[in-house]
Amino acid sequence: MKRSTIRFLILAGIITIVGTVVIQVYFLQVTFNYEQRKLDQKIQVALWDVVNKLYEFNNAQQIGFNPVYQYSSDYYIVNVNDFIDATILEHYLIKTFEQQNIQLSFEYAIYDCQTDKMVYGNHINLGEKLSNPLKIEMPKHNEFVYYFGIYFPNRKKAVFGNFGLTYVISGVLILVTMFFGYALIIILKQRRFSELQNDVVNNLTHEFKTPLSSIILSSEVLNDDNIVNEPFRIKRYSQIIKEQANYLLQHVEKLLGMSELQYTKKLEKERIDLHQYIKDIVEEISSRGLNKNARFELFLNASDSFIYADKFHFSSLIFNILDNAIKYSNNEPFIEISSNSDKKNIILIVRDNGLGIDKKYQKKIFKKFFRIPTGNVHNVKGFGLGLSYVKDIIKQHRWKMRFKSEPCKGTTFMLTIPLTGKYCER
Repeated sequence: MKRSTIRFLILAGIITIVGTVVIQVYFLQVTFNYEQRKLDQKIQVALWDVVNKLYEFNNAQQIGFNPVYQYSSDYYIVNVNDFIDATILEHYLIKTFEQQNIQLSFEYAIYDCQTDKMVYGNHINLGEKLSNPLKIEMPKHNEFVYYFGIYFPNRKKAVFGNFGLTYVISGVLILVTMFFGYALIIILKQRRFSELQNDVVNNLTHEFKTPLSSIILSSEVLNDDNIVNEPFRIKRYSQIIKEQANYLLQHVEKLLGMSELQYTKKLEKERIDLHQYIKDIVEEISSRGLNKNARFELFLNASDSFIYADKFHFSSLIFNILDNAIKYSNNEPFIEISSNSDKKNIILIVRDNGLGIDKKYQKKIFKKFFRIPTGNVHNVKGFGLGLSYVKDIIKQHRWKMRFKSEPCKGTTFMLTIPLTGKYCER
């Protein structure tokens, strides 16, 4: 499938997911508003009917305007314009609400002109019960003399209850949509990971094929009977075989080491002299012929240099850091290795004069298969596994590492390693 088609499908999927969620939210909001308006109308009609019944009871003349005023979503003022008997009012409220099928608990209060206060009437349960009825202070209305206020404490809850099933269905649909969105993200990540793996396999095939071809070609030259008379050529092709074999060995050791660390999670720790180990690794790199004329300077000044570490993985850790310092360098590589210590830890610092790492890549360099673009440098080979392996080794040893880097100014790695006196387990 073409990349443009995949991008189109991804975009269409994102638009569909976002659109579905937006439509559902909008639908729920519209439904909620509709249910509120419908309930408001029922309450308005019921309260108007209560006023008419009070007029009939008092033999009073009806007023010609709407007596019901809605102060808020759950509080109403009803202008009766005549004397109000609390018992009669409560009877009409209950009867009318039952006729209108308004299953809402409510509280009412009647205005007393002598005290200029809203006198609390009662809390009425219709279709629901409150364990602790609320007795609230209802606000007055200065325009009227004979009126009462009515408050519905659970009005919003009742509105939600009227279309609870709609909410459940919409919620399930939103969750399903979000699940498919998450699944899409996972699929894209897996696809990207698969592409990276394919790139690594292709790169690995090329990396192994090139040195093997060089070894085979050099072997064929050395197999020529006449070459015995040319010792210079024998030495030259023998050196090529050695260099390419060491190059293959380097990659095989890295892959085997990563596989072992990933699946076994075991370290064979032993007490080693860090300073001597660093010297041996630098000498090994030089002897393998992979140093590109790199210059090393050692300032190993730690007073105590003994640590506990897995020799194989620790060698791979140092080798990977040094190998990157050598590979990612435009000029003659210069690498400075220094150490210092305190009572608890030894600090190992590796500083190079390489290309450096741009800030936008610094959070990604320890991810598996990630490789930093090298611009005009086209001879840098690798699989994007080295620093991921380094991170795993440090994590398994329970060490700490920091690094700082600037483009064109090089990179510095700082390892904090507990001394043997603090960390002596094998």
